[in-house]
Amino acid sequence: MPIPQTYSALEQQRKRRDRRWLVGLSLLLVIICVFSLSAGENWLWPDQWLGSEARLFVWQLRLPRAIAVILVGASLAVAGAVMQSLFENPLAEPGLLGVANGAGVALVLCVMLGHGILPVWVMSLAAIAGALIVTFFLLTISRKRLLTNARMLLVGVAIGIVCSALMTWAIYFSSNLDLRQLMYWMMGGFGGVDWNQIWLAMLLLPVLLWLVFQGNALNLLSLGIVQAQQLGISLTTWRYGLVLAVGWIVGLSVALSGVIGFIGLVIPHILRLAGITDQRRLLPACAIGGASVLLLADVVSRIGLYAAELPVGVVTATLGAPVFIWLLIRVGQIR
Repeated sequence: MPIPQTYSALEQQRKRRDRRWLVGLSLLLVIICVFSLSAGENWLWPDQWLGSEARLFVWQLRLPRAIAVILVGASLAVAGAVMQSLFENPLAEPGLLGVANGAGVALVLCVMLGHGILPVWVMSLAAIAGALIVTFFLLTISRKRLLTNARMLLVGVAIGIVCSALMTWAIYFSSNLDLRQLMYWMMGGFGGVDWNQIWLAMLLLPVLLWLVFQGNALNLLSLGIVQAQQLGISLTTWRYGLVLAVGWIVGLSVALSGVIGFIGLVIPHILRLAGITDQRRLLPACAIGGASVLLLADVVSRIGLYAAELPVGVVTATLGAPVFIWLLIRVGQIR
């Protein structure tokens, strides 16, 4: 009996540590959210939020943007963690595998063919369709074992490069002003988000919440095909259900904010390096961590330059990549 008792004690200790991480990340998100609502060309701290000036800057401009950033950041981080589990590849994430760029190509085609007059919901559906097409293609390759994980990753990178080239060619030869403005937005940004677009962000919420609570299923899927089937998991149903969910949130995120890399790749890895490996707690931690990091990057993009706004995608890569490299080196030295 000493072995089960020892295992139980270790499991309880790990649960307590993971819960402390979740509480700490939640507090961090609250702090960054307060800072985001306060920061800008006109700084307004919480004691000024009930004033007349705050009605415009805080409640009309910054709050809807913060809500959109939080939902997109959480969605991208959770999508990255789910894709890494589905594809059994630690480098899988929406941007690196070309899923986000597939959504971007669909958006560019919509703007070109619709001459900028198509409603937002049509472009959102197109972005979702583009993300799903690339994701299903990659999932088919991975399940049929036509390629190794490394080669499948190269295929995803190649798809992303092709999609980026298609978007660049379309915008370069276009005289459509909407399409040229779309190019800057595709670098990642929330500059045009207000209460009129917040419904698009809210469409992320139900699917995001559903994914966050699928940690137990992902734990079982990670055991392997035979073990998962013996435990009553329908592999086909779960895989395609998860792919549809990932395509939905990635497509909507691209439609809302453009292509933002790094979040889906690095946030799950940072949390795993911190010791959170159980998917039941990793997915909620990814949601909170991704929201915090992207919200902080959005603040930096707004206040980093005077009278200008940096693309959020550039900020996340610039700030996050060195931190991730440092963490990998540090963990490697410890081991």
